[in-house]
Amino acid sequence: MIVVATSDFEVYHGVVNELRDRGVTFTTIEVDDELPDSTTVVVTSEDDADAFEDDPVTTIVAEPDAARRAAEQALSALRGEGGRTIVGVDPGRRPGIVVCSGEMVVAGFQVPLGDAIDVIEREVADATDPVVRIGDGSRLESAKLVNELEDVRVELVDETGTTPYLGTGARGMGDVLAAVNIARLEGEVVENRDIEPTAGELQVIKDRSREQSETNRAIDEELARRVAAGELTVEEALAEHRNGSDGESDGHGSRSS
Repeated sequence: MIVVATSDFEVYHGVVNELRDRGVTFTTIEVDDELPDSTTVVVTSEDDADAFEDDPVTTIVAEPDAARRAAEQALSALRGEGGRTIVGVDPGRRPGIVVCSGEMVVAGFQVPLGDAIDVIEREVADATDPVVRIGDGSRLESAKLVNELEDVRVELVDETGTTPYLGTGARGMGDVLAAVNIARLEGEVVENRDIEPTAGELQVIKDRSREQSETNRAIDEELARRVAAGELTVEEALAEHRNGSDGESDGHGSRSS
């Protein structure tokens, strides 16, 4: 059984809600109470941890702003799993991201590509020997993720066959479910991925820039290559394109008041 015992209301409230959301059976006691005989894991706060140092149970110390992580650690301890943190990523403009602890999926996300690194780094922070497994499809997006992740083991996974069939009502879940399959496959350890964009990939970037441009103008090939390399976002490339066009117009005196 998981027992929540803390005098810190913020920790108590956060952990209890996380456990309830997962349908987990648990109990709560006061810090000075005796632990129930069936106790396997105690979740408490840093200020109260000393109260359980002599008890033969696993103690999880929760931070007020990290209740979810504490709940995940408690569940891993309860199940006796190895608990290695594995992040699976199905790359794309909105990557699917899952976090696994041992054999269990404990979190899932789908965010814009520009936010993916922050999500991944947050999920592997403080984890013991984590690994990030990234699918090798969506070449430009996967290369951007590989090249920007630091201080964590990254594996590039052959994602052939990882996209599942989606039945009725499952629309929109494909990228996240593919990330689950990617997380379960061992890949090749990589530190960087150099990709020469194809003409088709550059054209896709130009088309995206045209769609986002207020003046229906696409960026040039040089800027498109910088976007492909992850040096610029499409928005940043459009800003440079506008500034360059403005400077050229001013230099030739082509504007009239």
